[in-house]
Amino acid sequence: MSQRSLQVARRTFLTGVGVTMALPWLESLPVWGVEPEQAPPKRFAALFMANGVHQKHWWAKGQGEEMELGKCLAPLEPLKGQLNYIHGLFNKNATGVGIHPGQTGNILSGASLQRGAVLRGGISMDQVLARRFEDQTVQSSLVLGCEQPVTGYHETNFSMTYSSHISWRDITAPVPMEVYPSLAFDTLFDNRGSRRTQSILDRVQEHARHLQRQISRGDQAKLDEYLGSVREVEQRIERMRSLKDRADQRAEQHGLAVLAMPRPDNGMPEDLREHMRLMCDLIALAFQTDKTRVATLLMCNDISGLVYPFLNVRTSHHYASHQDDGDEFERITTWYCGQYAYLAGKLNAMREGSGTVLDNSCLMFINNMWSGKAHDSRKVPVLLAGRLGGTLETGRVLDYSQAGDDYRKLCSLYLSLLDRMDVELDRFGDADTRLSNL
Repeated sequence: MSQRSLQVARRTFLTGVGVTMALPWLESLPVWGVEPEQAPPKRFAALFMANGVHQKHWWAKGQGEEMELGKCLAPLEPLKGQLNYIHGLFNKNATGVGIHPGQTGNILSGASLQRGAVLRGGISMDQVLARRFEDQTVQSSLVLGCEQPVTGYHETNFSMTYSSHISWRDITAPVPMEVYPSLAFDTLFDNRGSRRTQSILDRVQEHARHLQRQISRGDQAKLDEYLGSVREVEQRIERMRSLKDRADQRAEQHGLAVLAMPRPDNGMPEDLREHMRLMCDLIALAFQTDKTRVATLLMCNDISGLVYPFLNVRTSHHYASHQDDGDEFERITTWYCGQYAYLAGKLNAMREGSGTVLDNSCLMFINNMWSGKAHDSRKVPVLLAGRLGGTLETGRVLDYSQAGDDYRKLCSLYLSLLDRMDVELDRFGDADTRLSNL
């Protein structure tokens, strides 16, 4: 691609030795004689927390800026006007099938899961979107996790694969999930080979200086902010990369499988807070640069073994959920809501056209059950943030708990969201109607 064609592309790129960086939406394109698209692209991301929430403090009432939030939703206070609190939806094929895997593997598909050795479910709605945008973005989707996938079988005779994958590319195969921040970063910036250890920004600095001389002052500020964000993430990633490299060496020396090694011996960040923030930052950069328009983040597996010493919690996630009315699980629930709020706030701070990246996105928080103690999936917690390009009204509390089962299907929500992202289906999962009042 010539220098001129790089300048006038809908998405401007910075190039260097062995690296290409997509840049955010730049308003200077008309100056070069090129009209941008009518509107910024729409994006969708799902963040998954397992094993229910602290029900007493998971509530919202009121509308808009006057909305009141329960204690667990307090991190979302600055974003109330961008939020939809949705109560009472359920995933029919995740009820009456036993606990855990059968309540998780179809959370984004609504499909009936098959027990036994053969995996069988359905394509998840994020991958329906990924297929829609695969010819418009470099990556069809970004599928991330903060905990290694689990193997084996549960006592309910469901594969544990269902417990650690929410993104499914077809009825028999989950999308491989990336749990290492350094590898996700390399994929995002097409960073390969021996040059992985060289700074991306150093390699594109000449092109960046050239571009700075041609764009508007507003775009110069946007470019500086973006490059600063990349630099900050890159420096944190380098620490993670060294952990991963050492883990690979140890595994090779001792004839072990990295996947079977505990954290941090397996090269995953020891501090879960840093791990999750990095994954959120990578989703934000991917959306800002239109590298992909679809992402999922499995913040924890179902039957999760993650621990939270920084929250003064004495047990693992799964065991803490069995006391889901206690103070410890309230702190866990609030912390997970805080990770969701962090990503939403990050997207809301990224200017794009006359709005923000969050304005053009739908960021969904979802859990596979309401109560971890009762393993109750008859309703599931759902939050939506972002206006999806003006197609989604926000600042609302939507309660479907008193509607009949045919009118509170999770897959009806997915059909409604797919519509707004220009993917119109007659049916998805167990639903053939859209969610009312959305």
